[in-house]
Amino acid sequence: MRLVGLAVVLALSLLISPVAAAQQPGKIPKIGVLFLGSATLSEANVTALRDGLRQLGYIEGQRIAIDYRFADGNLDRLPALADEFIRTGAQIIVVSGTTPALVVKKRTSVIPIVFAGVSDPIEAGLAASFAHPGSNATGLSTAHEDGFAGKWVELLREVIPAGVRVIVIHNPSNPSNIRYWREMQAASRPLRITLHSLEATSPETLDRALLAITREYTDGLIVATDPFLFAQRTRIVDAANHQRVPTVFGFKDFVVKGGLMSYGANVPDMFRRAATYIDKILKGAKPADLPIEQPTKFELVINLKTAKALGLTIPQSILVRADEIIQ
Repeated sequence: MRLVGLAVVLALSLLISPVAAAQQPGKIPKIGVLFLGSATLSEANVTALRDGLRQLGYIEGQRIAIDYRFADGNLDRLPALADEFIRTGAQIIVVSGTTPALVVKKRTSVIPIVFAGVSDPIEAGLAASFAHPGSNATGLSTAHEDGFAGKWVELLREVIPAGVRVIVIHNPSNPSNIRYWREMQAASRPLRITLHSLEATSPETLDRALLAITREYTDGLIVATDPFLFAQRTRIVDAANHQRVPTVFGFKDFVVKGGLMSYGANVPDMFRRAATYIDKILKGAKPADLPIEQPTKFELVINLKTAKALGLTIPQSILVRADEIIQ
C-alpha cells in the first residue's frame, strides 16, 4: 500500500506546473518583464500591467515581485537580459513584441512566457495555434485580418488625395513586416500610389532611412508595427514632422508623440490584460493550454494639432470614424 501511495504522489507531482511547484510558503512569486525600449518609452505599458495585477489583488512587493529590464532600443542586449531573468529565478517572463518574444523563447523552453503586442505568434513560430499554443509561451496578439496593413495606405490616400509617392519604413527581420509590405503594395496599386521601401533593423539603418526622407521627395510616410521601430518612435516622428511629411502608424503611441494618424490595436490594454495570464499561470495553469487572445477592436487616432502644423485638413469622413482625436 505504501508503494501505491508513493506512486500516486509522484504522478500528481508531475502534473503540477513548474510555477506552482517552484512556489514555497513565505515566498512571493517573481516576475521578469522585458522591454526592447527604454523605461520612459515603456511607462504606459508598465503602468497598465501594474494596474491589471492590482485589480486581481497582486500588490507589487507584497503578493508579487516584479523585475523590469529595458534594452533601450538595442536588440543585441535582449539575450543577456533574458538570461538574467533565468539566472535569478523568474517564475514567469513577460515580454513585449515579436522579436523580443522570440529571443526569450530561444533562451528557455521551461519558464512560462507571457507576450503582448506580438503581430502573429503562429507565423513567428511562438505557438502552434491560437486555441492551443502548445508550448511555454502564450499571451496577446495584434494579429489582424488579411489586408490590415492596406488600411494605412487607404488612410493616407484620404488625407492626401493627390499624393503619389509614399515611403514605408519596415523591419524585414520581423515576419509580420514582410506580410505587411505585401499587403501595402496590393492596396497601393488601385489607388495609384507608388511605395518606396526603406528597411530598418538597427539604429544605423534607421538613420539612413530617416535621412532618405530629407533627401527624397515624398507625399507621406508609413511605419510598420515592429518593436524596434516602436522603441525609436520619438526619432521617427520628429524627423517626419521636421520634413512636414504626413504619417500613418500602427500604434497610438506614435500619434501621442506627434505623429498624424494611427490605426491598430491598443498595446497598453494588452499589458493590462496580460495580468490575467500571470494570475492563471501562478494558480497552476500551463501556458500551452491558455488560448492566445486576439484584438477585437482597432483604434483610429488622429492628431489635429499635427495636421494643422502640416497645413492639412482631415476629411470629415475620417474624423467621424476616429476613436480618439488629439487636439
